[in-house]
Amino acid sequence: MSLRKRIWGWFFFDWASQPYNTLIITFIFAPYFRELYVAEGIGDSADAQAYWGFATGLIGLVIALSAPVLGAISDISGNRLRWIWLFSAMYVVGSAMLWFAAPGSFDLFTMIVFFGIGMIGMEFATIFTDSMLPDLGTKEEIGRISGNGWAFGYLGGLLTLVLMLVLFAENSTTGKTLIGMDPILGLDAGQREGTRFVGPLTAIWYAVFMIPFFLYIRDPKPAQAPKGAVMQALKGVGQTVRSLPARPSLFSYLASSMFYRDALNGMYFFGGIYASGVLGWSVVFIGVFGIVAIISGAIFAMIGGRMDEKFGPKPVIKVCILILTFVAISIVLVSRTSVYGIPVAEGSMLPDVTFFIFGALIGAAGGVIQSASRTMMVRQSNPNRMTEAFGLYALSGKATSFLAPTLIGIVTAISGSQQIGVSPLIFLFLAGLVLLRWVKAEGDPREWSAPSQPLH
Repeated sequence: MSLRKRIWGWFFFDWASQPYNTLIITFIFAPYFRELYVAEGIGDSADAQAYWGFATGLIGLVIALSAPVLGAISDISGNRLRWIWLFSAMYVVGSAMLWFAAPGSFDLFTMIVFFGIGMIGMEFATIFTDSMLPDLGTKEEIGRISGNGWAFGYLGGLLTLVLMLVLFAENSTTGKTLIGMDPILGLDAGQREGTRFVGPLTAIWYAVFMIPFFLYIRDPKPAQAPKGAVMQALKGVGQTVRSLPARPSLFSYLASSMFYRDALNGMYFFGGIYASGVLGWSVVFIGVFGIVAIISGAIFAMIGGRMDEKFGPKPVIKVCILILTFVAISIVLVSRTSVYGIPVAEGSMLPDVTFFIFGALIGAAGGVIQSASRTMMVRQSNPNRMTEAFGLYALSGKATSFLAPTLIGIVTAISGSQQIGVSPLIFLFLAGLVLLRWVKAEGDPREWSAPSQPLH
């Protein structure tokens, strides 16, 4: 298989999987969840935001505890593709079942369980595909490859979002899609079937567009997995984690990314719910906001990939953190009645326009920082233990993944305000920026020989 085909096959994972983030976590299903939560009389918008925070935090904790062990097992037994098949099945089943989140029969627990299954499948499949990045180019080239892959994924998310808004997702008051038509395929707007189709569409999209990935990606045929592979993996991960203080650059990077990626995920998880509750946006309007954010993200992911290739990932990450910190502060200061503390007239579009600008900044900086972060992880890692390294990377991204949602849930519940509730994101971004100071831009190969037992 030619290198070009392998790179394009790898790109198609981002294209296939991005709709879970775009449609379900952020722009369509999350605000629909808030609408149902309020409409069913369970609680108000602040309660919905708090519940969403606690639920996503718990799912993140499950991912954090499992990711490094799965990565280590893969490094021992080989064949990352079979793991990707398994987690792809979870992605498809979890997302497809969200169809049953219907008005009048809204089962909160069941819906969160299936949302969690899909999210776990998406996150774990990402660990194994990200670990393939070093095989696709030199250390200098992978920044551009990663950026292009992220941009390609954004385009997939954009196309599915446009399809949802134009053909399926109905406005809760008019029952019409963005262009004023009924949802296609005879879907019942009264039962919100157009919006609920976000689950099956996400599942179908993934199943279809993972075909090029499985056609073009090859993994070395594994040797027979040794007996006791799970215990060996657990032992190896434990030794690796204990050795982190002897690896200051890697340790600092994992800690830094733990905070800034958690804050960014907080923006993604709560962006739709926040806009719905604070600004009163409909699901369709939030979707248009998402289009702006995704277009910005796709353009700047490619630009960021080239900046990564030229300057390295560390300065790129720093600039993105500063932009996202500014946005986090600004979000708290914008509401339906005021912008940065300045009162606005009733019916003014200034809060909406301001929030659209924030969306463009989040899309741009968010795409670039995630692309640069995985190339930075490659530079910090032992090439012989790359899947375990990305398992640790997932651990750092999820070890406190319960922190942002839980803090937002707690602060929202205490204050009763969605605006004040998102303020913890500011401090998480700043913590990540401070810790980045001790990260060596090119990594430190001497750290690979720091005390820890080899996996083989």
